[in-house]
Amino acid sequence: MALQEKLDRFNKQQEKCQSMLSNIAAKSSSSRAAVAPKPAPAPPFSGARPSAPVKFSNDTERLQHINSIRKSPVGAQMKRVIDILFQTRQAFTPEQINEACYVDVNGNRDVFEGLRKNPKVYYDGKRFSYKAKHDVKNKNELLVLIRKFIEGIAVIDLKDAYPNVMEDLQALKAAGQIWLLSNFDSQEDIAFPNDPRVPIKVDDDLKELFRSIELPRDMLDIEKDLQKNGMKPATNTAKRRAAAQVQGISAKPKPKQKNKEFSKKAKLTNAHLPELFQNLKSS
Repeated sequence: MALQEKLDRFNKQQEKCQSMLSNIAAKSSSSRAAVAPKPAPAPPFSGARPSAPVKFSNDTERLQHINSIRKSPVGAQMKRVIDILFQTRQAFTPEQINEACYVDVNGNRDVFEGLRKNPKVYYDGKRFSYKAKHDVKNKNELLVLIRKFIEGIAVIDLKDAYPNVMEDLQALKAAGQIWLLSNFDSQEDIAFPNDPRVPIKVDDDLKELFRSIELPRDMLDIEKDLQKNGMKPATNTAKRRAAAQVQGISAKPKPKQKNKEFSKKAKLTNAHLPELFQNLKSS
């Protein structure tokens, strides 16, 4: 409606200007004998095209995007920063973080303090960088680390060491330098060192004895048996199940399935270690 009123006023102004020009031309022609008439201005357009929808410039959209990020919760802003640190594995100043992901670390004290105290972030007083649980950078350092953990190290603790750590774990496994075994209760992978310089020959009698031992179905019973024999279990199933119940997660253990690769005479025993005994049948 406002646009139409503006157009009407514009048309009236054009008509007034045209009238004034016509009067001036008439006076000029009467005073001068041979003067070519001036071309009249183009008539005003009668109908205006519908106005196009307002389109913001790229800069306006960028500023709106930045504003939405800085108004987001502190946790969401911290996650953006940690994701940048994790993906790049470089040290960033607050100004560089602002340029990379639009989080104003210096302008938001809660974000600054949250990053400074976060266990996944290292702050040296000037720059922020990602802090993995284990400081390894390549496959060789990874192998050295795993060999320090004779009892095994959880793969989940190695996943954030560096970007292609999972590929290196599989390469070490394929080369026979480590074992990757699943935890009996949680089904999480555990990496164990395997030193090929120490060959071990297992007697047939020991193999049969191992196969004949029937393990309890419940992990709680396994932990009790270990404690009776003076060994400390690496897991705490009672505590884990209690925490799962508090969080509303079912702690019912999954039923075990028989491993067909084992002898038919053997009961279901040590089925959670198939890779260690995959060649026993043929030996």
